[in-house]
Amino acid sequence: MAGQLVADMSNVAAVAPQKKVLVIDDNPTIVELIRHAVALQGKYAVVVAYDGVQGLEQFSRERPDCVIVDVKMPRMDGYQVVRCLRGDAASAHTPLIILSAMIEDDDQLTGLLSGVDEYLAKPFKPSVLCATLERVMSITPEEREQRLEQLAGLDAPGSPKGDA
Repeated sequence: MAGQLVADMSNVAAVAPQKKVLVIDDNPTIVELIRHAVALQGKYAVVVAYDGVQGLEQFSRERPDCVIVDVKMPRMDGYQVVRCLRGDAASAHTPLIILSAMIEDDDQLTGLLSGVDEYLAKPFKPSVLCATLERVMSITPEEREQRLEQLAGLDAPGSPKGDA
C-alpha cells in the first residue's frame, strides 16, 4: 500500500506543470550553459531564442514565466526586448534578467532603466544565476510596479541619476 502511494505521488510530481524560462542569446554555447544550469533545478522548462525579434515571437507563443536576455544580439538588442516586454500589458510584470558581458556602470544603468529586474555579468556562476532566477520570480507585480516607478523618477529630466 505504501509503495503504491509513493508511485502515485511520483506520477503527480511528473505531471505538475513546470514554469517556463525563455533564454534569449545569440551564442549557442551560452544558451546551453544557461539551459543546463536552470534545468538542474528541476523546476523550469527552458525555451530558447537566438535574437531579440525571435525572442519576442517566442514570448508571444510560449508565455514564459521569466526571461533571461543578452544585450548584444542581432536584429534587436536586449534593452529593446526589455522595453518591449515592459511596455506591453500582457508581459509588463514578467520577471526579466539581463545576462551580459557588457558590465560597465552605464550598461547596467541602461538595463535597469529599461525595466529589467536584475543585471548579471558574463561569465556567470550557475549558482548565482539560479539564485537570481528564484529571487526575481518571487517579486510581486506590485513590488515590480513600485520599483519601475522609482526608476522612471530617476530617468526624468532634472532628476538625479545616481552620481551623488
